[in-house]
Amino acid sequence: MTELKIGTIGSPEFLTGSLTDRRKLMAQVEASAIDHLFIADHVSFHTGLGMDGIVNAATLAAMSESVEILIGVYLLALRHPVTVARQLSSLSQSAPGRITLGVGIGGEDRHEMEICGVDPARRGVHTNHSLQALRNLMSGQSSSYDCDFFSYQDALIKPAPKPAIPMIVGGRSDAAIRRAALYGDGWLGVWCSSQRFSNVLEQINEIGADRPDKPTWQHGLQVWVGVGDSKKDARAYVAQGMQDMYQQPFENFERYSPYGTAQEIADFLIPYVEQGARVLNVCPRGPSEAYNIEVVSEIAELVRAGAS
Repeated sequence: MTELKIGTIGSPEFLTGSLTDRRKLMAQVEASAIDHLFIADHVSFHTGLGMDGIVNAATLAAMSESVEILIGVYLLALRHPVTVARQLSSLSQSAPGRITLGVGIGGEDRHEMEICGVDPARRGVHTNHSLQALRNLMSGQSSSYDCDFFSYQDALIKPAPKPAIPMIVGGRSDAAIRRAALYGDGWLGVWCSSQRFSNVLEQINEIGADRPDKPTWQHGLQVWVGVGDSKKDARAYVAQGMQDMYQQPFENFERYSPYGTAQEIADFLIPYVEQGARVLNVCPRGPSEAYNIEVVSEIAELVRAGAS
C-alpha cells in the first residue's frame, strides 16, 4: 500500500504579495505534518477567475526543497499535450519526484471550454486522448498521435521525468471513473460518501484489471473544510469560500464539506482513508492562512493516528 499523503491548498497567499511572508508560510508547512500543497487550474472560471496550475506549481516548487506539489485538477483538454509534456519535463528536472498531476474536465463552467476552442460536449473524449498522448510523450520515446482533437508525428520530449509523474483523474461521473481506470494512476474523488468512495475503487479495480502497465493506484479525496474559533465561524468561512468559487449555495455541498474542530474534520476523513484513500487534499477556509496551515497539520496528525 502506498504512503498516505495529506496536503493543503497552495492559496494565493503562497503565490502573491511579499516574498518574505510567502517564505514564512512555506517554512510553516515544511515544519508541519503536511506533505504537499495542491493547486487548482482554470483559464477563466465563471467571473474570470484563473490560475495556471503548472506555472503555480513551478513557483511553489522553487520555494521549498521538500514539499510536494499536486496540480489538480488540471484542465488538460485546454492545452496541446506536446507542450504540456515539455512543461512537465522541465518542472520534473527542478523538482524531481515532487510533482503529481491531477486531471479533470472542468464541468462546472462550460463557457471556459468554449472560449478555448474546446467543444464542452466532447471534453471527456478529448481528455481521454490527451491523457494517453501525454503518457506516451512522457516516456521519453518518440511517439505519434492522430485523433479528432490533435495530430502530431514523431514527437520527442526529453528528458523523461524520473521518477515518472503520477497522473490521477478527478470527476464523479461514470465516464470519469472509467477514465481513471484506463488512463490514470488513481482517482481523485470529491463530494462523495466514504461508501461511494469504496464502491468507485472497486469499479476501478475491475475496469483496469487488464491494463498492461499495472499502475500502483494512488486514489485520493479533495475536500473543502471550514475552520475557526467556533463551529458557526468555521461554517461561515467555508460557505463563503465555496459560494464565491462555484457560484452556488453552500447547502449544495454541505454534506461533504466538514467544518468545526480538527478532530471533527479528522473523524470525517478517517473512513475514506480506511476505504483506500492515499491522498487527501484538504482545502481549508478560516481566519488566516497561518491558522489554516496549523489546523490542517493537526488534522493530518489525527487522521494518521486514527486510521492506523
